[in-house]
Amino acid sequence: MSTGVRRRMGVEERRQQLIGVALELFSRRSPDEVSIDEIAAAAGISRPLVYHYFPGKLSLYEAALKRASEDLASRFNEPHDGPLGARLLRVMHRFFAFVDEHGPGFSALMRGGPAVGSSTTNALVDSVRQAAYEQILSHLGVSDPPARLELVVRSWISLAESTALIWLDGRRIPREELESQLVQNLGALLAVSAGHDEEMAVLLRPLLKQEPGDGPFADLVTRLVALAS
Repeated sequence: MSTGVRRRMGVEERRQQLIGVALELFSRRSPDEVSIDEIAAAAGISRPLVYHYFPGKLSLYEAALKRASEDLASRFNEPHDGPLGARLLRVMHRFFAFVDEHGPGFSALMRGGPAVGSSTTNALVDSVRQAAYEQILSHLGVSDPPARLELVVRSWISLAESTALIWLDGRRIPREELESQLVQNLGALLAVSAGHDEEMAVLLRPLLKQEPGDGPFADLVTRLVALAS
């Protein structure tokens, strides 16, 4: 009975099903280890039918990465309510939830996987980074960032990405610690930059005044003072 339902799928519905099946398999193993035969079997259709909807594995791979990149980019969307530190903690929690759930797929997206050199894949990665960049700026209340701020935010996004990739290799540090640490990393980068530039200091002061005593930024200050003493 379920096979009959599958056969009645429209073209777009079938394409979306295959993308979903591919993503599920990519979440458990690297995409270059997953064959078209496996995808077809998981979808309950024949191998030739997969090629009817996608001209090759690379095409299906890129379609799956497109959906994954859109999902990952959406993890940075956060209402502008409450202290900045708490907002960023929620963003990092959703970011690492994606990384944890889609480890091999995340690695393939960020490292290129079997589509190394593909302009489509590179564009998808850039779109995720740009979405994250724009979201962080919006939380900082800046639309036209000065050079120092752009450097800080883009450097921090690279740090979050590389931290997640390293963490996937064994998950040796508790995820919650890394989520908090990355938020504090951004605060530290902003503070160092503000120490060298008054424009950055003007931006940072009102944000810090809104932070509660038990927030991640206050926790960072407490830890640094304890370390110094």
